[in-house]
Amino acid sequence: MMDLWITPDHLFDGRDLHSGKSVRVHDGRVVDLANARTDATRVPGLLTPGFVDLQVNGGGGVQLNSTPTAEGMQIIADAHRTFGTVAVLPTVITDKPDVIDRAADAAIAAKGRQGIVGLHIEGPHIAMERRGTHSPDLVRPLDARTMTTVTRLREAGVSVMITLAPEAATLEQIDQLAKLGAVVSLGHTDATAEMMVAAFKAGASCATHLFNAMSPMVGRAPGAVGAVINSTCYSGIICDGHHVADEMVGLAIRARPVSDRMFLVSDAMATVGGPEHFNLYGQDITLKEGRLINAEGSLAGAHVTQVEGVKRLVDHAGTSLEQALRMATSIPSECIGQPEIGRLEGRTIADMILLDDDLFLTGNLAAVLGNLKRAAAAG
Repeated sequence: MMDLWITPDHLFDGRDLHSGKSVRVHDGRVVDLANARTDATRVPGLLTPGFVDLQVNGGGGVQLNSTPTAEGMQIIADAHRTFGTVAVLPTVITDKPDVIDRAADAAIAAKGRQGIVGLHIEGPHIAMERRGTHSPDLVRPLDARTMTTVTRLREAGVSVMITLAPEAATLEQIDQLAKLGAVVSLGHTDATAEMMVAAFKAGASCATHLFNAMSPMVGRAPGAVGAVINSTCYSGIICDGHHVADEMVGLAIRARPVSDRMFLVSDAMATVGGPEHFNLYGQDITLKEGRLINAEGSLAGAHVTQVEGVKRLVDHAGTSLEQALRMATSIPSECIGQPEIGRLEGRTIADMILLDDDLFLTGNLAAVLGNLKRAAAAG
């Protein structure tokens, strides 16, 4: 049975950044935090809970829409784990009802598996004008079938985020989804600010990839973007240098009326930990100079990891390290009602990661401690 104290160079507990602290590991879990102890094992780097990502379309060569199975979800989660993301919401985008139902079946079957914390249904109930790479033939208003699917997921205890456009659903439907316990996230929308505010009042509590696939903010019309920034809702944002200008990412974070409502998402596709191309809606999506491009020349998801997003937030968007880490751990976990996955205490050492001074991943705590133990035995 493992029971030891360790002292990293720096430590992030899910909320605050510390120096001069030790953590106690008992039976493979972090169970205590104290001032640095003289009997602790030194571990180089920044120790933090592993990252949380609420918008993960694929990874490891698997796209959820193409492989809507529990096994497919596990491959995706495992691929992102190698890059420091230990909890994901596998994301099924606009597709046929049968595909979405199969993804729901998979999420129920995968409940409790390592790294899988629910299901994100992104579309098909979105605005045609802001569909992005989503298939125009499959876009449709919110219907009874999707309501039944979300109900089934919630009755099984599965966390659900559903991205929809206010113009594709009624306020009564948004209210019903929220009362089921689903996180209603507004996105892929051409809505006015007034429509967005009405949807927030009806129960929507989040927004999907701020700036992307949203009516823009201009001088006389706040649009969807302005409505989200002015609200107290949660909002995901992609920080890869392609989807949103770094300056706009930083501006949005600073402009929110309350703190800790912006969180980092990857919007990652199958290429993360996989080959440089994949098939979506019968089209070949190819990675070119860091951008995933479809046949229309449009962005089709992202090729980025959360650890890269955290580094970019700090290096290019003017975000403090503490804020960037919260955006990848505690804030998204609180958004989906699972705050424990963004905290340090209680997590397994396999879910704790170490970053070096340049914010590159050096490994998870379990692997690092294993290496130290082997080195001590050999020495």
